[in-house]
Amino acid sequence: MSDALDPEDQKILILARSARARTGAPAGAAVRDADGRTYAAADVALPSLRLTALQLAVASAVSSGATGLEAAAVVTSDDAGVVDTAVVSDLGGPGIPVYVAGPNGTPITALRS
Repeated sequence: MSDALDPEDQKILILARSARARTGAPAGAAVRDADGRTYAAADVALPSLRLTALQLAVASAVSSGATGLEAAAVVTSDDAGVVDTAVVSDLGGPGIPVYVAGPNGTPITALRS
């Protein structure tokens, strides 16, 4: 990914990386809602509940009253191609940027919801 991220997008990448590091999960994610508030989460893998970090970050935004999204970020050790952006589309509509970075936080690609 050659384009430099603006500071607000860089912030959600840092939040996503922090969520992943704090829990030791395979992925961390963060979203920024339409009001500029941020929400971060890590993968959840319980016997009766499995949520991706991105699903949980969006769910946190919704449960806090968010009505839209501006951007999302996922930091993962998995292939960038396995990031499912459907949940971002559910809340933000089409065209929302979803930045995907490796474990060190370096952006790999920018997907769109």
